[in-house]
Amino acid sequence: MNMSSDTIMRAADGTPLKAKLAQSLRREQLRAMALIAPLLIFILASFLLPILMMLKNAVYDPDLQDTLPRTSALLATWDGKALPEEPVFEAFAAELKAAQKERNAALIGKRLNYELPAMKSKVTVTARKLEAVQQGPWKEALTTIDPVWGDIETWATVKHASSTFTPFYLLSALDLRQTAEGAITAAPAERQIYRQIIMRTFLISTLVTVLTLLLGFPVAYFISMLPPHQANLLLVFILLPFWTSLLVRTTAWSILFQDGGVITQFLHVSGITWLLNALGLLHGEPALFKTRLATVIAMTHIQLPFTLLPIYSVMKTISPNYMRAARSLGATPVYAFIKVYLPQTLPGIAAGCLLTFILSLGYYITPALVGGPTDSMIAGFIDTSMNNEGNWGKASALGAILFTATLVLYYVYNRLVGIDKLKLG
Repeated sequence: MNMSSDTIMRAADGTPLKAKLAQSLRREQLRAMALIAPLLIFILASFLLPILMMLKNAVYDPDLQDTLPRTSALLATWDGKALPEEPVFEAFAAELKAAQKERNAALIGKRLNYELPAMKSKVTVTARKLEAVQQGPWKEALTTIDPVWGDIETWATVKHASSTFTPFYLLSALDLRQTAEGAITAAPAERQIYRQIIMRTFLISTLVTVLTLLLGFPVAYFISMLPPHQANLLLVFILLPFWTSLLVRTTAWSILFQDGGVITQFLHVSGITWLLNALGLLHGEPALFKTRLATVIAMTHIQLPFTLLPIYSVMKTISPNYMRAARSLGATPVYAFIKVYLPQTLPGIAAGCLLTFILSLGYYITPALVGGPTDSMIAGFIDTSMNNEGNWGKASALGAILFTATLVLYYVYNRLVGIDKLKLG
């Protein structure tokens, strides 16, 4: 039976109560959106937008397309089996002359130099000498100025580099290259460095994560068993490093690891140096500064709270009655800990290790100050690409690799543990 209009509940102004409630909910939702709008805009502007720009710059490369539009269009139909025809050389010569007048010739050379060494100087010299050449044939004129323009590989590189979107930077970040025929092959052995850097970054991050887990788990367990006032006091000491700048902490470690520093003197006075020399494990005084060991120790000290706190936050929610019940049923303390207590801490362990590993992937200051030349991580090469080389494409490609690694870790964590069980504090 349908309810008549006389029996519908209405507000004081005569509006049906259901419609009034819907209006009230919409107002509350709009008010809530207005409150979070500044934060949402800040996140979009400072986090999401830079990531999207980084991913774009990893494949977006319009420099040659903008400076050599005619040459790019003609090379698009070139099969790469023989040298291009005269119109390509004519267009290239004309556009290189124009670029020289506009002082953009170095930009062309810089882009080609990423793929072919010494091309920057060859392009600038060619552009300067072309100013004196008034007529063709341009193929002969260019090859006379520099034989490099008679090489098929040079024009294949110009063709690849003149595309608006290119896989070059991503391939280079993986020590790969694209041949003149378009096939993807390994880069020459003398230019393969980034796979080693990526593996080094993941290795150091893994070592730091494992060490923080081995050190942080027992401390978190000990604190979780203490009365609240004692636990809070110890947590304050754990949080103290957060009140000190990362640069200050890293500098302190660099001083401690100096040759003849505090740690070296302690090893000498305690007799550890003599023992290691006697066992043949060391020859002379230990060299700790600018080593992988120093990098791992300093990073472990900095990252330890990030692993410990999520584990502790899970441990403090575990009731001791579970262990008592296991003991009352005949389980030994070790068996009860492994079978009953440890599985309940896995969300905290996974969250802490995930956080530490992801943060360790992006370390730059600590490896630069206390590590040696063979301890540089991806972040250091990203900085070099941006500030020293001005190669934003390569920097973005390396950043895209770190971003992809983070997404993969997130996916694995979600599959194994579940993101809904993520607890960071």
